[in-house]
Amino acid sequence: MVPVMSLWLPILLAAVLVFVVSSIIHMALPYHRNDFQAVPKEDAVMDALRPFSISPGDYIIPISRTMADMKSEEYQQKLAKGPVAIFTVFPNGQSSMTSALIQWFLYSVVIGIFAAYITSRALGPGAPYLEVFRFAGTVAFMGYALALAQASIWYRKSWSTTLKSMFDGLIYALLTAGMFGWLWPA
Repeated sequence: MVPVMSLWLPILLAAVLVFVVSSIIHMALPYHRNDFQAVPKEDAVMDALRPFSISPGDYIIPISRTMADMKSEEYQQKLAKGPVAIFTVFPNGQSSMTSALIQWFLYSVVIGIFAAYITSRALGPGAPYLEVFRFAGTVAFMGYALALAQASIWYRKSWSTTLKSMFDGLIYALLTAGMFGWLWPA
């Protein structure tokens, strides 16, 4: 067994590496550019929604609060008439990426901590690179990728977008695994 605190360097370096590579993936590579589609008649849709002053948050339309509501004729008519949507409203104005980038880095640190914990419980000092890689990579993949499928299963997010993000998660997991394998204590 390896003390988790002795793995602070691979935890932090893996988070930095993931942060840099994810920035490159999202800024330089083209495969995420079509993750979102434009709403037809965007200006008209925005003009129609603006008078409601919808607060930032997550919404669903139509909504039913109980199973009885879901079975009601009124709710069924709303579903048939449409639109049926799940959406997130952001605050108005240009948003800063600073908060999201800080959260992303901290999330990567947390995944590194879990990878360190599980791997340190399974393997001792001097474990072979590939054993460390396997454990740390599996845990990191679970953190970066597996839960993303829920958005497609339950909220109908495009499977192509989800699978692209899961592929990114595989890359991040491999980078994390490599860092842990390289810096594993002797």
